[in-house]
Amino acid sequence: MVRIYSKYKQIKALIKEKYNSLSILDRYILKQLSDVFILGVVIFTSIIFASETFTQLIKQISLYGIPFHIAIMMIVLNLPQVFVLTIPISTLFATVMTVNDLSLKSELTIFKACGISVERVARPIFCFAIVMTILSFFISEFIVPLTSVQSKSLAIYSLEQKHIPENKMNFTIKDIDKEGKLKRLFYARWCKDKTLNNVTVVDISNPKNIQIVQAKKGSTSDYGWLFEDGVIYTISRNGKIFNTSLFEQSNVSFGIGDVNEMVKETTNEFNFFKLMRHIKKQKSKLEKKIRLEYEIDLFDKLALPITTFALAIIGVPLAITPPRVRYNRGFLFSILIIFVYYVIRALSLNLGATGTIPPFLAAWLPVITISVIGGYLFYRKAFKI
Repeated sequence: MVRIYSKYKQIKALIKEKYNSLSILDRYILKQLSDVFILGVVIFTSIIFASETFTQLIKQISLYGIPFHIAIMMIVLNLPQVFVLTIPISTLFATVMTVNDLSLKSELTIFKACGISVERVARPIFCFAIVMTILSFFISEFIVPLTSVQSKSLAIYSLEQKHIPENKMNFTIKDIDKEGKLKRLFYARWCKDKTLNNVTVVDISNPKNIQIVQAKKGSTSDYGWLFEDGVIYTISRNGKIFNTSLFEQSNVSFGIGDVNEMVKETTNEFNFFKLMRHIKKQKSKLEKKIRLEYEIDLFDKLALPITTFALAIIGVPLAITPPRVRYNRGFLFSILIIFVYYVIRALSLNLGATGTIPPFLAAWLPVITISVIGGYLFYRKAFKI
């Protein structure tokens, strides 16, 4: 901890030294950018949290029975995924609001009169966008995979432990499906250290037969229920015994249907290079639709951070207000650009998922479109007389 704190102080001192070496103009613009950027992160993270993450939280609590405190921890672990989405739009928001404010206060006009071009004013904005691009890529590559795995592990642990009451004797547990029908009945003599002792399980989920498990001990594992020193009876619906088998240890998968739903593999658990190797290794085994989705997500891991810089390019020229306009159009332009970007993104991703366009183009089409339009508009504002 001491070494980490010392390293943090060194980095902080270096950043402060570099910041103080900047010109007054650069520091003035960067100060406004950073203030609005932080506000944008708070606003857009709150919106995404309220619209998507909070809904998922309620679903996990009600449908899977995940305890509230664990669900909150899962939300915190999923925040880096949200930041990867909010950093580009917050950078756009900061760019448009800052440049529009400079334009409304006639500071851009004063800069031009002093021989400071639009291109010079835009330099610190683009540098800021590059730093945010690197930050977004870092979060996506190194933090999101770790937090996604931790979030899944918490969900699995919660689902595995929800049926195990501690320090109780002679109790039964009902396992009910989503339609309210009984699937399994658990009976245990007592429970200690999350282990069921002298446990009997009656499984009636299979319409063809009934399975009865009797064991001295039973506990959950990553692969289902782990029973020790017991016997399994398979009985027909009319009472005829099909099979009887003794065991010292046996893994039985019933009772963890929710876990199977939660442990589905997602691309958030891989960084770019690991996902690329995973696709190459599993290419022959994956269905075409899933393979296309994986390949699109692979290229999107690079395209989404680059979007931060692309949005800054288009934000600068659109935020420069004509002399006769005396109201702030920054927020409206931010919303408009975000809307157009996500329309193009949704269209290209859907076309890629159906195989109409290649996965690379599906991921990069929004970035290329925004960059080309932004580059043209910026050239007209900054260089064309």
